[in-house]
Amino acid sequence: MKRQKHSEIERSIIKKYRKTIWRGFIKGVQKYDLIKENDKIAVCISGGKDSMLLAKLMQELQKHGKFHFDLKFIVMNPGYSKENLDKILHNAKILNIPINVFDTDIFDIVVDIEENPCYLCARMRRGHLYSKAKELGCNKIALGHHFDDVIETILMGMIYGGQVQTMMPKLHSLNFEGMELIRPMYMVREEDIIAWAKYHNLEFLRCACRFTENIDYNNEKESGSTRQNIKNLIRRLREDNPNIEKNIFNSVENVNLSTIIGYHKDGVSYNFLDDYDERTKKKSL
Repeated sequence: MKRQKHSEIERSIIKKYRKTIWRGFIKGVQKYDLIKENDKIAVCISGGKDSMLLAKLMQELQKHGKFHFDLKFIVMNPGYSKENLDKILHNAKILNIPINVFDTDIFDIVVDIEENPCYLCARMRRGHLYSKAKELGCNKIALGHHFDDVIETILMGMIYGGQVQTMMPKLHSLNFEGMELIRPMYMVREEDIIAWAKYHNLEFLRCACRFTENIDYNNEKESGSTRQNIKNLIRRLREDNPNIEKNIFNSVENVNLSTIIGYHKDGVSYNFLDDYDERTKKKSL
């Protein structure tokens, strides 16, 4: 009997992509304690390669993991074109992902916003996802951000935002009590996700945003987006240092506060001058 497409895809995750994808996924889940027994997790699917792979990884972990947890697969429709929504439904069927689609009017709301429409859209989307997840009885939402998203965010914060920060592997929600956001693909590389999708001839949404859906992504290297600029910078730096991605990531795991001019935490700011003389005296004793 011919094996179904989704069975081949599931098998490849455990076999062919065990080293490059599955191990990175498990490492992130375990290292940052992302999933606990009896969790009920809403896996948020945008229709792109990252969130679709996340859904399959979570299914496989639920199937082969050491403890029980529940999954709900939710797709928020912020106003996708029929073509894009049909593609999401088609891919979910191929991958055997039982999705729950719910509609919002986010695209209509932000269409006339001139300042930071992407920021507003992202915040609204996150809020709707939390609300739907809570409605379904979930205590966590899982997003498909990966390792490259993390290191790109670090550099974007430094170069464009003038601050050192990163995309955290998990966060407690400030607005939805008892809810938590997790990023299970935190240690999975984007190049491996792309390889997985190409191997199975899977075509996912690149960007379903109404503002960018007409962009020619065949020329994305020349696009002027901030994140693409950072991707290009990392690519150039890798030519001189093949460990550049790992070093960028490690930089926010190995912060030496005694060599930082200033930082702030929980609304309290610190400057090295605050205890400069006292620290010098202690060293001389």
